Amino acid sequence: MFLIVDGAEDQMEFSYDDDSEKGPARWGKIRHEWSMCNNGSLQSPIDLLDARVDVVSDLGTLQDSYRACNATLKNRGHDMMLKWQADAGYIPINGTQYTARQCHWHSPSEHTINGKQFDLELHLVHDSPNASIAVIGILYKIGKPDPFLTQMMDHLEDLSDSINEEKVIGMVDPKQIKIVSTKYYRYIGSLTTPPCTQDVLWTLVGEVRTVSKEQVKFLRKAVHDVSSIATRSLEYDNLLTYMLHVILSLMNQDHVINGLDSESGNVTSQTIWQNI
Repeated sequence: MFLIVDGAEDQMEFSYDDDSEKGPARWGKIRHEWSMCNNGSLQSPIDLLDARVDVVSDLGTLQDSYRACNATLKNRGHDMMLKWQADAGYIPINGTQYTARQCHWHSPSEHTINGKQFDLELHLVHDSPNASIAVIGILYKIGKPDPFLTQMMDHLEDLSDSINEEKVIGMVDPKQIKIVSTKYYRYIGSLTTPPCTQDVLWTLVGEVRTVSKEQVKFLRKAVHDVSSIATRSLEYDNLLTYMLHVILSLMNQDHVINGLDSESGNVTSQTIWQNI
């Protein structure tokens, strides 16, 4: 399960350069098990457009039951990944406990809101006992330093220019990322790096946080500035049919859902919910 949650470990296996033979348009052909990158219909990231959002008020407050746990930091070449070595706690979503496994950063952001791209995006990746994946995404704009990144800076510096090297950094509490929010977006998508696994439950925190220009610059420098283009293009053709009961289990009760086929009972487009 960790391999799926982590995505491709070796940055040399794929590229974010559209002109490269290993670029995003060709990810699905590099390995058979990466075929979803080209063939999947629920791919991420996406543009969170107001016109595609169903506003609901009963998804509940985004809360966590995280705890401090030993962690390692790894320079994966395309990003920096912090990985917890044991049980770092969980978030409950619709009765399922999703355990925190790792987090990493993308700059600029992969997701956009109404076409606006942000300076940084953090992905906090979880899995559950039934092998389903949930990702919490947080968007950042330039401003005051991010406290969580501030405490990582010395460790990040130690791994600068050391691709595929990792360092044990001691106890790290996911609570310090501060995901708690009453406003967020939710949709079904995929991992944004190979193998592009689908049916990922995405939650994007509605409040845009701040990060300093120096912190963003350092993250890019640590991975040879590859991160300046280490973002997958937006995916627009997310049209995989989804059974109605899956959607209802996510929303906890019946709602009018965009894209519902009244004859088949299936959802025929990727629906985005916004909790307010």
